[in-house]
Amino acid sequence: MPPQRQRQRQWRTPRRVLIADDEPNVSAALHLLLARQPDVRVVGWSADLAALLHAAATRRPDVILLDWELPDLHADGALGHLRQSCPQARLIALSTHDEQRQPALLAGAAAFVCKTDPPAQVLAALELAASYTGVGG
Repeated sequence: MPPQRQRQRQWRTPRRVLIADDEPNVSAALHLLLARQPDVRVVGWSADLAALLHAAATRRPDVILLDWELPDLHADGALGHLRQSCPQARLIALSTHDEQRQPALLAGAAAFVCKTDPPAQVLAALELAASYTGVGG
């Protein structure tokens, strides 16, 4: 590989994904979608910040599908704690509010998916996250 080429992150196979959403229907739908993908393994899901921080530290996901409105997520230092507990993970922000796209991306999310988008958008975001090299990535 030429020295000027930046080394891309090598994903484990299958990719390890953690789902963090306090809406059980959303978590279940994401789990069903991802379970059908041969290169993806859901390693857990959490419905609150404390469970997310614990799961991120112990399950070591490659990607965290993160509800941007998860209770206490935007409290003092919560995102920083998440990044410290699982620095290798790429964050994909999920929200029902498309206006949260820019704040999520500015905060270091590798991608943003509106919860009303078609399921293919989640899969596309997983691919995008693989090449992400921005803040926290």
